[in-house]
Amino acid sequence: MTDRDDFLVWVRTALHDAEVALHNGDPAPRRALWSRTEPVSVLGAWRSAVGRDELDALFTGLAESFSDCTSYVYELRAYDVSGNMAYTVGLEHTSVSVDGQPRTYTLRVTQVYCREDSAWRVVHRHADTVTT
Repeated sequence: MTDRDDFLVWVRTALHDAEVALHNGDPAPRRALWSRTEPVSVLGAWRSAVGRDELDALFTGLAESFSDCTSYVYELRAYDVSGNMAYTVGLEHTSVSVDGQPRTYTLRVTQVYCREDSAWRVVHRHADTVTT
């Protein structure tokens, strides 16, 4: 298996499962997949964060507002791996309750990753809401 193949397996398993957990109110799996090394950042569809402290607060706040995820589909559009860096570009299609109200939305998402201690970690996320 190539680095690219291994990375794609990780995206489709660990990363996917962490996003589903977050949308069901559990931020721990997403938090565990993020880099421990600065800089880390999120330019989010709803909120942004720079640095580990802001990221932790962001993930906690999102998890507190999310519940009852009925669907999370990540439509990967592009990805690549170069040494210890990688990126993904795709669409996240989500049906979830936000503050108790059912919502369905699509986010356009670009993420950047680095390999730390032989494991992939997210270092940057940019997401915006897709409007029709």
